Amino acid sequence: MDVILLSADGQPIGTQSKQTVHSTNTPLHQAFSCHVINDAGQVLATRRALGKLTWPGVWTNSFCGHPQPGEDLERALARHAQGELGLEVREVRMALPDFRYRAVDASGIVENEICPVFTAIAAGEIAANPEEVMDYCWVEPGALAQSARATPWAFSPWLVMQANDMELYRS
Repeated sequence: MDVILLSADGQPIGTQSKQTVHSTNTPLHQAFSCHVINDAGQVLATRRALGKLTWPGVWTNSFCGHPQPGEDLERALARHAQGELGLEVREVRMALPDFRYRAVDASGIVENEICPVFTAIAAGEIAANPEEVMDYCWVEPGALAQSARATPWAFSPWLVMQANDMELYRS
């Protein structure tokens, strides 16, 4: 699988294998994040599997991923929801179209992404893929945002930033 490499202004400039793109010098590339909400208005927080290359074992948003070359973001979202959570999602909505970040993991591995952020509604039950997700819980959005602000080291840096910027976490 390949990721889409981007120029500084966000234009596609090529591809690179997902297995080799994340390093101490990760090039800017296309990604996405999604925050899944249930019918009770709770948001799904997931804990990254310990085998993940970056930020293993930390709590994060529902799921993230990389679209494949030629794949639209909505199709990529559906593919990752199914692959990581065994979950179908509906009512996918853009929340932060211009989200972009660069962060360095304790191991030195860099995330460097233009990463539009979405919300979606859960349709069905979760069957988490243990290679992606080691734990999950449904939580009130305000409580998750408060926890991320109080203990940012326990969460992925992108969740900390997204929760600070998203309307979902202000209610």
